[in-house]
Amino acid sequence: MTINPVVRGTLGANAWYVSNVTVNWQFDPQPDQTQGCDAVTITADGGTNLLCSAWWGQVHIDFPLSISVDKTAPTAQGVPSRPPDANGWYDKPVSIAFTGADATSGLAGCSSTNYAGPDNGAAAIAGTCTDKAGNVGNATYRLAYDATPPTLGSLTVKHGNRTVLLGWKASADTKVVQITRSRASKGPGKVVFRGTGDAFRDKGLRPGAQYQYVVSAFDVAANVASQALAVTATGRLISPVPGAKVTSPPRLAWLPLKRASYYNVQLIRGKRILSTWPTRANFKLPRSWVYKGRRYRLTAGVYRWYVWPGFGKLAQANYGALLGGSSFVYAP
Repeated sequence: MTINPVVRGTLGANAWYVSNVTVNWQFDPQPDQTQGCDAVTITADGGTNLLCSAWWGQVHIDFPLSISVDKTAPTAQGVPSRPPDANGWYDKPVSIAFTGADATSGLAGCSSTNYAGPDNGAAAIAGTCTDKAGNVGNATYRLAYDATPPTLGSLTVKHGNRTVLLGWKASADTKVVQITRSRASKGPGKVVFRGTGDAFRDKGLRPGAQYQYVVSAFDVAANVASQALAVTATGRLISPVPGAKVTSPPRLAWLPLKRASYYNVQLIRGKRILSTWPTRANFKLPRSWVYKGRRYRLTAGVYRWYVWPGFGKLAQANYGALLGGSSFVYAP
């Protein structure tokens, strides 16, 4: 005399069913009487205890049966290992751990992953959580990721009177440009510009002083591209910059003065060795020249030069105040 349950359903993991379950009972031989042995369909999540009892005359058999059903996938959500790096964006690899919960069979485990690109303003990271019955819950975590710095190029400098005009070209993803200025003997750099655009004029510089500029382009994710530029400040005499080393005869250049009709340029090496009167605000030094009946040649060494503005006709010798003086080193 036997009782055999016939259980139909989808068996998951750890003896849990992940679908509706039907239970029918088979007997050998057919009993005289039964109790609790009707066919049943279990649809609710959780544990169900059944008891089928049968009698064959004076013989009595009880058959208990426990059915565990969990048809519901666990919840799942992604949790990053750290907050965004800047402005809601990640610019370095980040780990995403998925967590969840399951009210019936309990949580068995969740996946995790590491995101390191490609760049995407709405990157979708897929993950799962699995319960002890084998149900899988899926989730997607979205993040903004950009690990590529902007591009920065064409850095230029134009000298002025105690000023420099810095220019640059930055890529379209640049959100802000920052410029720091420093001098080796004056401590850490100072931020002199932070904003947009492609040029900045720095003022109040000391002629002959050497400055280090660092131009940095930042994108929204705080990725940065930087270039450094060493600059020697000038006064009205702008080229060569003070103390510059040249390997060929330089073109002396200065800022023009309004109403000046000519200039007097004097070259000194120990004594005055050249005086000339160009009508434009520059003069190309020759390799050799004659001054006061004596021939001079541009030879290796340190030279100083000065410029005065002249007004009216040259013969009137109407000169203004000295525009300035500078120096260069000729090292052919």
